[in-house]
Amino acid sequence: MSEVLSIKAVINGVDIVTIRGRAAWALLKLIESGEGGCSYVDCPAPHWGGYIHKLRKLGIRIDTTREAHGRPFAGRHARYFLRGRILLVDMIGTNGEPVDAPYASRASVPQF
Repeated sequence: MSEVLSIKAVINGVDIVTIRGRAAWALLKLIESGEGGCSYVDCPAPHWGGYIHKLRKLGIRIDTTREAHGRPFAGRHARYFLRGRILLVDMIGTNGEPVDAPYASRASVPQF
């Protein structure tokens, strides 16, 4: 299966947007994580904050909480939660072909 390059989605039943690259990847990770939310600890990526910022600018509601972690460099990190409804209309892979992901059949993300 090809990596997802872009997603066309309906946001909160109103806006149709196209999300590309790592922001699209981050949106899929948020959808997959459900009510547990997602953080760089669960899903390592170099710029989670940047991906979240791009998604929020598109009108996608994402909540952030801070949680402590131990490990060698103890501190706090963000956990992101998708809120509102997202309808995945179309997903295109890096090979230019449509991508059929298992969660694409879900009409929307439950509103928390």
